[in-house]
Amino acid sequence: MEKQKSKAAIEAAEMAKRLAELETQKRRKAELKAEHEEAERKNLMVRLTQCTIQYRKYSIEDIEIATDYFSNSLKIGEGGYGPVFRAYLDHIAVAIKVLRPDISQGQIQFQKEVEVLSCMRHPHMVLLFGACPEYGCLIYEYMENGSLEDRLFRKSNTPPIPWRVRFKICVEIATALHFLHQTRPQPLVHRDLKPGNILLDRNYVSKISDVGLARLVPPEVADDATQYHMTAAAGTFCYIDPEYQQTGLLGTKSDIYSFGVILLQIITAKSPMGLTHLVSRAIKEGNLLNVLDQAVTDWPLDDTQSLAKMALQCCELRKKDRPDLGSVILPELKRLKDLGGAS
Repeated sequence: MEKQKSKAAIEAAEMAKRLAELETQKRRKAELKAEHEEAERKNLMVRLTQCTIQYRKYSIEDIEIATDYFSNSLKIGEGGYGPVFRAYLDHIAVAIKVLRPDISQGQIQFQKEVEVLSCMRHPHMVLLFGACPEYGCLIYEYMENGSLEDRLFRKSNTPPIPWRVRFKICVEIATALHFLHQTRPQPLVHRDLKPGNILLDRNYVSKISDVGLARLVPPEVADDATQYHMTAAAGTFCYIDPEYQQTGLLGTKSDIYSFGVILLQIITAKSPMGLTHLVSRAIKEGNLLNVLDQAVTDWPLDDTQSLAKMALQCCELRKKDRPDLGSVILPELKRLKDLGGAS
């Protein structure tokens, strides 16, 4: 009886010790997260002080009048962040994204998007005209053809995107992504790259949007020797780098995985779920044509297969097995686009 009591006491003591250790680990993780966020905030403040591009601040009254008090007739979309309205400000067509008050991280994302986009200009990143901090509104250039996702899936019965335009879009997205990854002193990782966050203007020129989840990472992540540890993965399921999702290790190649899935969607117009397996099997069985977007009837099969293979390399499960954006992916995509232009 005494032995049983003694054993029970030892087990209880060990359990208490394990619980204490878990609590210590949990507290340390929270402290690390707070340290990372504070370091990132300081980095962003440094970047802001060096930033020469300013954005215009609009009042609540400006926004209410432009959107006819957030009229449903002017609403053109709804995202995780909140509704988007088409409007005119200063006689220019704009898209106004409104922060939903119930989004806990919305204010942080709003601040991040203003900070990133007001300091950066690139032909394939959406242009931020201004913001209304009091109401949590972001004012962008209006992109007439909506999102790449809507056009690939032909929402509202729009015509299919020709394959030459699709190849061009692949290069444009890669160019903008490379620009983000090359920012100094620290690279920017988008973290939420997907067709819904790529917008098309009236001429089908593509631009990356929604950088509210973007993260500055230490410059050494670019060489894959060190990765930046995040305590919780962010992004959209099916596009999130599996290694980042599993380990919390974030690097520029986390975006490469997302980009690979997008490339596969551009040529297939299919859901991202299980798409890498579907395309890989089709290539092995010699019937890639059967999984390509059937709305396009003149696919150049050899070039498209090269693109598909490149996309699958981008979707490798381990970061170190994915190709480099600047030295491998971009040159290959440009080569394929130029071949398309010459044919």
